[in-house]
Amino acid sequence: MNPLSLEENVSSNSNPKKDSSTSHSNASNKGASGPRKRKRRRSGSKKNANRGGKSDLIDDETILRAKERFDRTPRAMGLPASQDPPPKEVKITWKLSPVPRNVEREVHDIVCRPGEFGFLDDKRVDEIADLIGDRPISLEQALSLRAALNQEKAVFSHGRLQRRAGEMLRKYEGGESVLSLSKRYDFPPVNLFRAILTARNWSKNRIKETLREPEKKLKERDLVEFRKAEAEDRVTHVNQAETHHAADLFEKVLCDHFTANGVRYRTQTELLKEQVESEGRPIRTPDLLMLDHVEINGVPIAWIDAKHFYGAGLSFQRKKTQKQVNRYVEEWGHGAIIYRHGFCDGLKLKGAILLDASPIDLTELIEHNKRLNDERLNED
Repeated sequence: MNPLSLEENVSSNSNPKKDSSTSHSNASNKGASGPRKRKRRRSGSKKNANRGGKSDLIDDETILRAKERFDRTPRAMGLPASQDPPPKEVKITWKLSPVPRNVEREVHDIVCRPGEFGFLDDKRVDEIADLIGDRPISLEQALSLRAALNQEKAVFSHGRLQRRAGEMLRKYEGGESVLSLSKRYDFPPVNLFRAILTARNWSKNRIKETLREPEKKLKERDLVEFRKAEAEDRVTHVNQAETHHAADLFEKVLCDHFTANGVRYRTQTELLKEQVESEGRPIRTPDLLMLDHVEINGVPIAWIDAKHFYGAGLSFQRKKTQKQVNRYVEEWGHGAIIYRHGFCDGLKLKGAILLDASPIDLTELIEHNKRLNDERLNED
């Protein structure tokens, strides 16, 4: 699993739009009050909208490859040479509630503001919940969408930031803070700090090594500015440990769900170890490789990959996931992507149906997020 840089945001106040699994969502955004600077390209069209998780891009070849994967000689990667008992049929009905594409678009301007890349305080979270109103999208989903929009912004603004790196350095050395520059020019704070170091003619390797041990290698003002930037940047910050741990927990509860339903599978950890031993590196490692003939909503599923974020109808996110899906389809045929925070009905992937986490027991993950929230509130 390759999670996006996503932290869900926290608010300790009660709010009817907040659900108990809300964690700390961050990332940054496009201004709720400001004009749109660009039209984002979104995947799909009304004609081909993904309804109920079944993609119009399902084709006979990928379905056949999934059905015949146990019969190939040699067998597909990761499948045992023989199974006792042999693969059985398991049919699962998975109720879905995708977010309408028009609703997702309306929420863009609610969750995003220029220069807002960090954790949101309670007041801002409550404001977002109130502005969402009765739209069929949860606060969790809206905050996860915010993360996707901020990551897209970070990628698309990188070239512009590099072109203005010298200007940012001059203003920084003139006394302006990184956070002030971030808000004024709408650049992620950590990316902006890196650009300042680049403008000092630091190499990429020197920047990387310095930010690994900033206390040892940065001067006093730079260290203070970097720590402030990191604290207000949940998109490009250096330490992604919390994000990855939450993603690992999501994979675990997903495994527990299929185990409880009598489905046999191999895990990403098992596949990775096997492929490193045989190939010297990981080749194809979905979170679950099914060892039974599993059908979800009538579609054969040979593999599942879990995403601990909302599946937004943004071309940036879709293209990244589609490349991953293509590798799995080539080896095993049709599969599924499951999004922790649901998905937009305009998102479509060739070779994979889309699922949300609604049937899964997320208690362990919710409790983990609550602990993180409480720790952060205590720190504040």
